[in-house]
Amino acid sequence: MSISRERLEELEVIRTKLGVKFDMVSSMTIAVMKRTKLDKSFNNNGFIQNRCYANPTSKDKLIIFDTSLRDGEQSPGVTLSTEEKLEIARHLSILGVDVVEAGFPIASTGDFEAVERIAKEIGPLMTGREKIGKPIVVAGLARTTEKDIKRCYDAVSHAPLHRIHTFLATSDIHLKHKLKIDREECIKRAASAVSYAKSLCEDVEFSSEDSGRSDKDFLCKVLGKVIEAGATTLNIPDTVGYTSPSEYGELIKYLIENTPGGHKVIWSTHCHNDLGLATANTLSGIHNGARQVEVTINGIGERAGNTSLEEVVMNIHTHPASYPVYHSINTQQIYKTSTLVSSLSGMVIQPNKAIVGANAFLHESGIHQDGVLKHKQTYEIMRPEDVGIFNTNIVLGKLSGRNAFRSHLIELGYGDMNDTDFSTVFERFKNLADSKKRITDHDILALLSDQVSGYGLESQLFQLKSIQVVSGTHEMATATVKLFDSTKNQELIDAAIGRTGPIMAVFGAIQRLVQCKVRLLHYEVRAVSEGMDSLAKVVVKITEDIDSSGLSIEGSEKQSVESKDYSSEGEMKLTKSTFHGHGTDVDVILASAKAYVNAINRMFESNIQATTGKRRSFLEERTANV
Repeated sequence: MSISRERLEELEVIRTKLGVKFDMVSSMTIAVMKRTKLDKSFNNNGFIQNRCYANPTSKDKLIIFDTSLRDGEQSPGVTLSTEEKLEIARHLSILGVDVVEAGFPIASTGDFEAVERIAKEIGPLMTGREKIGKPIVVAGLARTTEKDIKRCYDAVSHAPLHRIHTFLATSDIHLKHKLKIDREECIKRAASAVSYAKSLCEDVEFSSEDSGRSDKDFLCKVLGKVIEAGATTLNIPDTVGYTSPSEYGELIKYLIENTPGGHKVIWSTHCHNDLGLATANTLSGIHNGARQVEVTINGIGERAGNTSLEEVVMNIHTHPASYPVYHSINTQQIYKTSTLVSSLSGMVIQPNKAIVGANAFLHESGIHQDGVLKHKQTYEIMRPEDVGIFNTNIVLGKLSGRNAFRSHLIELGYGDMNDTDFSTVFERFKNLADSKKRITDHDILALLSDQVSGYGLESQLFQLKSIQVVSGTHEMATATVKLFDSTKNQELIDAAIGRTGPIMAVFGAIQRLVQCKVRLLHYEVRAVSEGMDSLAKVVVKITEDIDSSGLSIEGSEKQSVESKDYSSEGEMKLTKSTFHGHGTDVDVILASAKAYVNAINRMFESNIQATTGKRRSFLEERTANV
């Protein structure tokens, strides 16, 4: 194989920049390298700073559509408050997400108001999006009925850029058993819905539910009709996570090539992870023509979850020459956004989760450790800093001033915090500094997640004032708890015994104070950082126990709620929804009490909203299987 002098000179320039040797290079290799733009700056470990970015003039823009606030909230036990949805949406905007699916407005008045507030308050924001040049698109989901579509439009239309996303099942099994309609009626409903949505909104997306099990040729007919009706984006969901990467990629390619008008629209992927193939299927879709991907932070979602945003983005980031697309995600915001979503949703990230798991950048093998110490690229294909994981401790302590602390909050993405919220979190930081010498970003983020959830604020129905616990090896634990009831404007004090330990005693005393029967469904505790003085992060999930047998507290009704054996469903009735709470403190028992009170406040708030018609929907009410 002969290489011209000009190409040899080009190769020498590339070799000099990368510091590597090539014995032979093909014309295709040089062409691929020419289509990429290399950053000339290197760090001390030999990494190319920010890796290699695709030149937008030679690649297509990949639209990142995040559905954490809609499909992600369909995870069992996850119900976000409006303020929590706003905070997540704000971070998604800063992250560089192109489209945020804010919710399912028709589900309830509370859901409508949450989507509406995101459209009004997050829709116009340009913070962190200066290079993108436009704000985030706010989308809402709607079924193929005019009532749903109009309600969706009324919620999202307040955003400068907004989208209506409507859907209808297309597989024969769904048409026959769920919708009880034939194929012709399916085509009619889909086209009619898109036509009505188009009359309200220029940006309309249509999803063919259960595309993976639908007849390809029938899909082409349905999708051709919705293109005629005005759809601008066509989403092809693998609703039950059934297809393999080769099958899904071939489906995308076939639809693009055989759907009338297919070249006029953007094609989108939406993959579920039932067989562990969501990310692989999504990447296969990109290779075969998809230019939008529907993803969630940490891969949260119904059943086994959705495609993980961070996995798709970092695949493209790490292999820029392998994909025909580029993205606008600020990858250094990934970890803090991941941490926020995990904290507020109560969905703990598994340690070995790719990209954002606690073990993602840890090396235990002696051979690996030796290699990384000598040169990080021996066993690290990306830098922790690329996804926003920095191992340096902040230089702040109990003598640090407000300006220094606020400056660091800006670096962490909380620059728009109002003065009242800032004063609250600053006070908590100072209290933490009195008992903890080394304060890390993980500690600060944990305090901030509590702040977003409203812990300790005067607006909360119950505020935890103090606890006192006595426990021993051979003795029953006792706990005395003091709460402040904001509705009655008075302090409440009570005590309880815990036969299995101090946590049960504290939870029992809290139940007595709030006079509500609660069943604990899940309890988890973990350390936020290292050391004996590490903050403890506790996550609980509860539901209201409406068993007719009465409140079960040791010392009154004689039996603990947690210890009672319910032998049949008839003896134990649960409310429709579960409520999660979280709390942090250097004291594990105090952190547990904070989490329990946080969950109870959510439960009471939901009951109050139900009486005013503003309650957020229960899981089954807002579930939409796209």
